[in-house]
Amino acid sequence: MSVDFIPGETVEVPEIPFEEEVELPAEKTALVVVDMQKDFVDPEGALHVPAAREAVSRIQRLLERARESGVHIAYTQDTHREGDPEWGNWPDHVKVNTWGWEIVDELKPIPGELVCKKTRYDGFYGTWLEHYLSRVWDVDSTVIVGTVSNICVLHTAASAGLRFFRLVMPADGVGALTTFGQAMTLRMVSWLYPGDLVRSTEDVRFV
Repeated sequence: MSVDFIPGETVEVPEIPFEEEVELPAEKTALVVVDMQKDFVDPEGALHVPAAREAVSRIQRLLERARESGVHIAYTQDTHREGDPEWGNWPDHVKVNTWGWEIVDELKPIPGELVCKKTRYDGFYGTWLEHYLSRVWDVDSTVIVGTVSNICVLHTAASAGLRFFRLVMPADGVGALTTFGQAMTLRMVSWLYPGDLVRSTEDVRFV
């Protein structure tokens, strides 16, 4: 596929490889749900991402299977307060303790699951995530789903990969604002980090 970026010039988009299925040991795996909050997922939210709404039921089924299998569960929760400099780049969103800041009801954490409130795109930056994955849970694999694919999902996936966690990403479990953003994320994850892409959340198996 060719994409025009500069008049008269095109860039070839490399092929993105997918595995048919990935099998992971439950006790050594963490499912990380990135920023599935009402401001992003709900049509009334401040920064609605339609693809995030579409992914909810798929993530919900994956979450149920992960819980049944004993997989470790972690959420990131984008969190801002008045005066946050990020609101210079985006409309005001996910203000702490507001409706839009809440994780959507369908994916609500249950007692014992980790919720990492974060102030930047990266779910590891300034949060408990690495501490729990490495030192408390002793996992070596992460399954990452959520929104927005090429922003918070990609930065969180990059941080997982740079820490040498095996990274698994189901394409239908992450959502972007554009097709380009989705393709860029999948290409970067498949090329730069140790792990695998699958097309569907149904292609992730826990044993």
